[in-house]
Amino acid sequence: MAYIQERPGKDGKPNFRVQVRLRGYPVQTATFERKTDAKLWAQQIESAIREGRHFKTTESKKHTLSDLVDRYLRDIIPYKPKNARTLTAQLIWWKQQLGDYVLADVTSALIGEYRDKLLKSATPKGTLRSPTTVVRYLSALSHAFTLAVKEWGWLEDSPMRKVTKPKQPRGRVRFLDEEERECLLLACKESPNPHLYPVVVLALSSGMRQAEIMNLRWSDVDLQKGRIILQHTKNGERRAVPLAGLALQLLRDFEKIRRIDTTLIFPSKSLKQPVDLRFPWEKALKASKIEDFRFHDLRHTTASYLAMNGASLAEIAEVLGHKTLSMVKRYAHLSESHTANVVARMNEKFFLGGG
Repeated sequence: MAYIQERPGKDGKPNFRVQVRLRGYPVQTATFERKTDAKLWAQQIESAIREGRHFKTTESKKHTLSDLVDRYLRDIIPYKPKNARTLTAQLIWWKQQLGDYVLADVTSALIGEYRDKLLKSATPKGTLRSPTTVVRYLSALSHAFTLAVKEWGWLEDSPMRKVTKPKQPRGRVRFLDEEERECLLLACKESPNPHLYPVVVLALSSGMRQAEIMNLRWSDVDLQKGRIILQHTKNGERRAVPLAGLALQLLRDFEKIRRIDTTLIFPSKSLKQPVDLRFPWEKALKASKIEDFRFHDLRHTTASYLAMNGASLAEIAEVLGHKTLSMVKRYAHLSESHTANVVARMNEKFFLGGG
């Protein structure tokens, strides 16, 4: 309930001090020159408290965007070791731009203004940021706001929900044709580095990411059942990867000569870190005369081969470890003939002879 007390002000005129007391909540106090204003404020506060709105609004006026970023960096970043450096840099940029604003004043329009600034500003290398990069900046801030709403109780809703993301270009699909694949594998096989060939074969046959392959340990591999269990993946979930054919045979051969002083399958000379294959890889590309091709494109090659051999988008997503189909839709055109065959078979079964 509200309690209003009339008191003399410094100018001799009466002031009205109002207190709102509700069981289970801290006392809310304010002072007004008019009693009607005091009553109106008390009614609004009582209603907001009963509906659970008041304290969230109060928290959003207590905390700045700097507070938001600082807490995220302190409590969340330590559990994101793989992309901690990138996330930290992105969040610090937002802190530098909007850190002095209280969260109640960080609107969708304000974030949109700085989204556009990001798009038009140059990177340290002097190039404009791509829409994809700006989307990642927005995603970093969005996750921080989501926690502020759901776990920290600093906001009722995230302003990021109404911020439009820049349109991103279609995903790159560069894969090896048959001749390129044969040339590349031959160059890798002839490389002085003994790790390059099995690594590239493993990448092509499994669709694993480069980091997933290079950080493999013997405990992750079951050569009897023909599978790899990835304990740490980009999306944070364990993933089973089937092993078959040449890749399985190469790992079996590798196990026969494995070093017993490291658990890594592809160790560097120090035995503590994976081997660095950048230079052997670049030499193999040059020797095979393959242009505009990156190691990650081996993963695209796997997906493309799967699509061309009749795999559905859901099956490709499962092999690559994607949670949704959005990332594999770029391969849809490669499986159009398979889709057409499925439709043709359905029509033949149900409508044969129909008129």
